Amino acid sequence: MINRKAIGYITANYAGSEPSKLIQDRPVAAVPFLGRYRLIDFPLSNMTNAGIRTVGLVMPGNWRSISDHVGHGKDWMLDRKSGGLFTMPGNPYGTTKKGMRFLLRDIISNRELFERADTPYVVMMGANIIFNMDLNEIIDAHERSGVGVTMVYVKAERHHNDANRLVIGDAGRVQQIEPGCEYGDNKFIDCFVINRDLLIDIINNYANADYLDFFEAIAGDFARIDVCSYEYKGLAIGIFDERTYYQRSMELLTPDIYDQLFPIDRPIRTKAHDAAPAKYYGGCNAQNSFISAGCKIYGTVRNSILSRGVVVESGANVSNSIIMFSCVIKRGARVENAILDKNNVVPENTEYRGTPDAILVMGKGDHR
Repeated sequence: MINRKAIGYITANYAGSEPSKLIQDRPVAAVPFLGRYRLIDFPLSNMTNAGIRTVGLVMPGNWRSISDHVGHGKDWMLDRKSGGLFTMPGNPYGTTKKGMRFLLRDIISNRELFERADTPYVVMMGANIIFNMDLNEIIDAHERSGVGVTMVYVKAERHHNDANRLVIGDAGRVQQIEPGCEYGDNKFIDCFVINRDLLIDIINNYANADYLDFFEAIAGDFARIDVCSYEYKGLAIGIFDERTYYQRSMELLTPDIYDQLFPIDRPIRTKAHDAAPAKYYGGCNAQNSFISAGCKIYGTVRNSILSRGVVVESGANVSNSIIMFSCVIKRGARVENAILDKNNVVPENTEYRGTPDAILVMGKGDHR
């Protein structure tokens, strides 16, 4: 199925709001998630599951890890002669201001994507609030409403400094967008549908405000543009810093929560690596964990997430932790309440231990 109503636009040209070892050498969109995925997989999969076959991906300055992961879009069915995945340059400085995801300057400098399209709508998404929704439902609701912009939100289940809240008036019209979000607020999940002709008009008329976020630039014109809202009642997970990354990852070890993000009829696609299945050796103990292909488990793994190629040697113990690609936990070592980025080696009989309130984070290890 090809969606002939909309093209897609995904922005990855923004930084995290707090310094982190996890994003020293990679953009937020390329951060590994649940062992086998990266955050960028979720917007890409939402687009392709809806039949959108033309997608523009705005790249940050440190683009290499995203480029290596997405390639030409083959794993998302976007390596096409007509349409396909277009990796587009972002502006050098990107944006670090909290809540800013859709830099107007990026949209303006990549206007050719929208001008060449022949669809009436554009679906625009960020990468660090992840969900799995049927975008066709939002596109159809937007079409029926006849408005200029439809912004998607959920009812916030917790406090978020980095999320934006929508102030919604009569008939679901968005009156303004404000930084910060409290429990029960209308949390914008960085997904909206806009009429393509309207987007081109905004590009033409707001050039002098190109240093602003898209919604900052048009804030005074919400009523004229007719900005409406759509409530998504599924699961939306915000990854804003090390703490939320760890907590939201651990929550997905609960089957009921996992099933909300990974329904059978809407698969989340990722880069294929064709690694051998994980191997469990005699005497090992693995409980309530995601263990990816290529792992070798001799020791104990509990309540943890292991990416490809992790080795847990005999007598080693990993609990309540996230271990990324090609790490080795040596004999007798213990890792607890920790995030270990790729290529780390934990020496024999060594403890790497954080607490539930102060997670230990290790940056990338030496390449071997």
